[in-house]
Amino acid sequence: MRYLFWISRLSLFLLFFSFALKNTETTALHYYLGYQWHASLALILLVFFTFGIGVGLMASFATIFRQRREIAQLKKQKSE
Repeated sequence: MRYLFWISRLSLFLLFFSFALKNTETTALHYYLGYQWHASLALILLVFFTFGIGVGLMASFATIFRQRREIAQLKKQKSE
């Protein structure tokens, strides 16, 4: 099972690495007011993927903290 996990990890890494190597040409990302960012397509995708993960984690933190607060209140009510 462990070997299957490492083989799948290696294959995913090689897939993403080959994607990055195939997309090395510079791409322009246009912002408002005439601003532009010139970088490789793979780098732009990596930045926005990382940004999306961060936004998703921040959105889930509110739910997690609310649930922890409810659990603490229920434990306090149970002990009384």
